[in-house]
Amino acid sequence: MRICYVINSLDGGGGALPLPHVLAVMRAAGHDPFVVSLMERDGRARRPLEQAGIDHMVIGGATRRWAKPALRLDAIVRDRRPDTIWTSLTHATLTGELIGRLRRVPVVSWLHNAWLKPANRALLRRSHPLTRHWVADSETVARFGEAELGIPIERISIWPLFLADVAAPSARRWTDEPFRIGSLGRLHRNKGYDVLVRALAMLVRRAPMIAGRISVHLAGEGPERGALQALARDHGVANLHFEGFQDRPRDFLSTLHGYVQPSHHEGLCIAAHEAMQAGLPVIASPVGEMHRSIVRSGGGSIVPYGDAEMLASHIARLAEDPIGAHAIGQAGRTWVMAEYSRPAFDRRGHDALKAAGIG
Repeated sequence: MRICYVINSLDGGGGALPLPHVLAVMRAAGHDPFVVSLMERDGRARRPLEQAGIDHMVIGGATRRWAKPALRLDAIVRDRRPDTIWTSLTHATLTGELIGRLRRVPVVSWLHNAWLKPANRALLRRSHPLTRHWVADSETVARFGEAELGIPIERISIWPLFLADVAAPSARRWTDEPFRIGSLGRLHRNKGYDVLVRALAMLVRRAPMIAGRISVHLAGEGPERGALQALARDHGVANLHFEGFQDRPRDFLSTLHGYVQPSHHEGLCIAAHEAMQAGLPVIASPVGEMHRSIVRSGGGSIVPYGDAEMLASHIARLAEDPIGAHAIGQAGRTWVMAEYSRPAFDRRGHDALKAAGIG
């Protein structure tokens, strides 16, 4: 089948970067996918698509627009006549559902997050019957789709977007050096990095010797960078470093001894699973699939969202016992390698295609 894969944008986010792996499964099943992006944004997912030889195009500008991209997508569907429209993220899903109904093309849609803005949630609750089959990137997201969007569970497949790589570098063992803790993610309010700043401030005040042995590194860009830098200055936090977007996130992770993900909400959270793959002990809030993964693997600990005091305590615990922290991280790495292996990724993908009527 010819599959028109519609996505919000080809940025460096978790919906776009795994595209080559997803489309490889479709190709292996004998299908012919091409990608349509509704927005430009940073374009960091373009190069992997080009390297994989995947047909793709961007039909919108840097900001979100509804009418023009919808008209352009309609023209593409009319001219290229795909057998299926496969959508990713809310803007793409609502647009794809509209064009699919207009052109009588069946629609398959991803669910990537266990939280949606109230307006998007209300829209998808009404529009979800226009999608023939839904694919959630985790068990947590599938339950969200059933409970909050009203999608019957039999219309949802689970296909995690994380693919473990045995060749990924493993984090180095701690020696007599600063204990490096880091995080990968867009500098956005959702990621809870303001809570991390307050936790570091508590350590500076209450346990200055421990705080002096810790170095914290945020890898990513986003609208909250200036506010976070100001917050760190106001609280006297001098050991927080902003590393910017990382083209080689696995290399960044391999320089750390611990990982923190204090997010307000997540879906699968690829970054936390990348950290587990690197053998890092993960401290995370109890949201999305990372909660289940950490509990199942023993690869870290859970801290309630917004609890800066408990987050500070867990960070200090890792820094005080770096040998134990490394052992926790290795348990997470072993579990992730088995749970998200290439055979498991391909099998789940083929099952999702079959359930969607594309197998």
